[in-house]
Amino acid sequence: MAAHTNSRRAVLTGARVVLPSGVVRDDLTIEGDRIAAARAEGRAGAEVVDLAGHWVVPGFVDMHVHGGGGASFSAGTVEEAMTAITTHRAHGTTTMLASTVTGDLDELARQAAVLSELAEQGDLAGVHFEGPFISPHRCGAHQPSLLRDPDPADVRKLVDAARGTARMMTLAPELPGGLDSVRLLAEQGVIAAVGHTDGDYTATLAALDAGATVATHLFNAMPPLGHRDPGPVAALLEDERVTVELINDGTHLHPSVLELAHRAAGAGRVAFITDAMGAAGMSDGRYPLGPMEVEVRDGVARLVEGGSIAGSTLTLDTAFRRAVTVDRLPVEQVVAAISANPARLLGRYDRIGSLEAGKDADLVVLDEDFRLTGVMRKGEWLVGPV
Repeated sequence: MAAHTNSRRAVLTGARVVLPSGVVRDDLTIEGDRIAAARAEGRAGAEVVDLAGHWVVPGFVDMHVHGGGGASFSAGTVEEAMTAITTHRAHGTTTMLASTVTGDLDELARQAAVLSELAEQGDLAGVHFEGPFISPHRCGAHQPSLLRDPDPADVRKLVDAARGTARMMTLAPELPGGLDSVRLLAEQGVIAAVGHTDGDYTATLAALDAGATVATHLFNAMPPLGHRDPGPVAALLEDERVTVELINDGTHLHPSVLELAHRAAGAGRVAFITDAMGAAGMSDGRYPLGPMEVEVRDGVARLVEGGSIAGSTLTLDTAFRRAVTVDRLPVEQVVAAISANPARLLGRYDRIGSLEAGKDADLVVLDEDFRLTGVMRKGEWLVGPV
């Protein structure tokens, strides 16, 4: 085995490589920070990395994550943000949005300004605002006293604070100003996501027609699917324009419900997310989540007051392994949900989300049991590779 260096040219050999065309056993050639060839291209002068018995898949893309490593994006500091970023990179997430939680508008604007600097320098793919424009009836782990209706002027204030790096905003479209805010977000090129909503089927359809394209952690923080009152779940699953977020940690969704969602939406419309808070990658204990306090027991995060589930402690390598070994999804479908689909949604599929020539050399190495052994980001080994 060659040393784990970031040589100008490297050839990864012996692994099962998941390409858009399917699984192959072939060399993967890396030139600097890019994939030079998704199939064999010769080994002369290259560092050869033997990955026999392993899988090579694209780097993971998490479009909904609040923190990790004991740190939170809502702290609004570069130091905490980088701790969270580094933690999730070590678990295979090479691209991520920074998700905020409900807070005072001025404080959220300040956080967005800090996070935008990290997005501008390439450490983040952008900012995701989750709240404060959500339903008090489905607020979950968001401070009820800080919630507000989605006035388009307030929505615009947060988008502007992110200085062109706002990529997504979760809101409840049934609230006053909700549909106008969805239209504003669509006009600004920001993804409008339906979540933490108490809206019914009809209200959700109206939001989709106004431009909403994402279901924030489907099933969670919204009315359940009913046979007479289908609610938002049916509307979000049946609309081909919608990407549905799923938290595959075994706590947020029963395996049968995850399978139902995957079958109903289809492999091309599912995005696995973590919704992770600061305890991801850490031990049980108490952690902040915005202005709220969370207690983690046996890896499950709940509010100290009220006991509501408060995000997760999930990392995407765990979600990947669970999807294959517990949910029995084909590896290619898991790669779509954890890499390709979110990359397309974020408008970055030309650079990330698949192992193709010319794209960023972002990849994850997994052993035969789908446990992470290596992470490469832009041609640099951050972990491993074995």
